[in-house]
Amino acid sequence: MRLRSLLFVPGDRPERFAKAAESGADAIILDLEDSVAPAAKDKARAAVADNLTAPLSGPVRRLVRINPVDGGMLAEDLAAAQGCDAIMLPKSEGAQTVGTLAARLAPGVRVLPIATETPRAIFALGDYGEVADRLCGVTWGAEDLPAAIGAAGSRQPDGRYTSPYEMVRALTLFGAHAAGVAAIETVYPAIGDADGLAAYAARGAQDGFTGMMALHPAQVPIINAAFTPTPEQIIHAQSVIDAFDRAPDAGVLLLDGRMIDAPHLAQARKLLARAGLG
Repeated sequence: MRLRSLLFVPGDRPERFAKAAESGADAIILDLEDSVAPAAKDKARAAVADNLTAPLSGPVRRLVRINPVDGGMLAEDLAAAQGCDAIMLPKSEGAQTVGTLAARLAPGVRVLPIATETPRAIFALGDYGEVADRLCGVTWGAEDLPAAIGAAGSRQPDGRYTSPYEMVRALTLFGAHAAGVAAIETVYPAIGDADGLAAYAARGAQDGFTGMMALHPAQVPIINAAFTPTPEQIIHAQSVIDAFDRAPDAGVLLLDGRMIDAPHLAQARKLLARAGLG
């Protein structure tokens, strides 16, 4: 499942569903949780269920963000989510939470846990390999955790994360890769700041995230560009692979005046896989 960009759309705003699906996002997230007021949950479920019965004209995937599994709404949310490609799982606390949810899902439905929204969740970020066969990735958020511990916020005045949340971001990144699944960067909340989004997404791609969530259709092209290998990167990656194919017994080679070794080969293969060429 290709997940460069995942666009949120409130479940109780069905008039936005078609525009979201046509935004160019690899996936849309039909939200039943935070963007929907308690009084509108039933309306949102009905709208989401109706949308999931309709075919899509393009390859976009449909995820449903349910409410927390222990919130008393799981049965109703899952009934509305029948036919989705994956469930976004808020307040996940590791493999155990995923397992609880997966036991209620059809075998082909994957789970995308939001893995950092409670203090306990941070200590389970290394557990997701136990349920990797049910996952389509792991993502994180920077809002619920500070609220849960009474922190003033997760960001500095200039928008950078404070050190506890930089740590959480890094642990999510490594936890996802340790499980062998997609590492999905969190949202960039300043919707009108295209330059800031481009820099944030580029940093995510550089650090090893493979996709990112979006809050508005205008963010999707910028995110897709950041997480799509460029022609130059593809050519270089293929050159690395070709060099080792010509010298399969070599441990270190010289390519364009630079030394390359096994980590460069692994990196090249991963890049071509993200480009759909591996």
